[in-house]
Amino acid sequence: MKHPLHPALVHFPVACWSLATLADLASLRWAPAWHYAGPLMAAGVVTALAAMAAGFVELLKLDADHPANADAYRHMLLAMTALCCYGASLFLRLEGMTFTRPDAIGIAVGAAGFIALCLTGWLGGKLVYVHGVGVGRTRAPGSKDGDRPSRTT
Repeated sequence: MKHPLHPALVHFPVACWSLATLADLASLRWAPAWHYAGPLMAAGVVTALAAMAAGFVELLKLDADHPANADAYRHMLLAMTALCCYGASLFLRLEGMTFTRPDAIGIAVGAAGFIALCLTGWLGGKLVYVHGVGVGRTRAPGSKDGDRPSRTT
């Protein structure tokens, strides 16, 4: 592929987990909202595994001395933290094969996952916009050898 797969896949767990957190918080005022959180967390966990696998492949492409390595490893650690938090919150609300109303601990663990998710996204943006990770550089049509390359994604 000419572009990395990881950025295309991360939208799914981010959306699912964000909506699950919103459903958990909404359930504090509107009780039926908790019914949405469990399936959204489960979908987020499954899609996060695919996004993380693709991200790991991208990480392996970085040179050992690349200036983005420290941020890339922090990004990966925070993403795994979010996965663990949402996985734990999901586990806390499972009873057999059905979802139950979460208790305060389940909601708190999901909220901690959301904080880790936000920090992960911020670092992911830094990897792209500051370090240029995953950004292809090609010559614009008609450019000369001395011209600066244009960015493409």
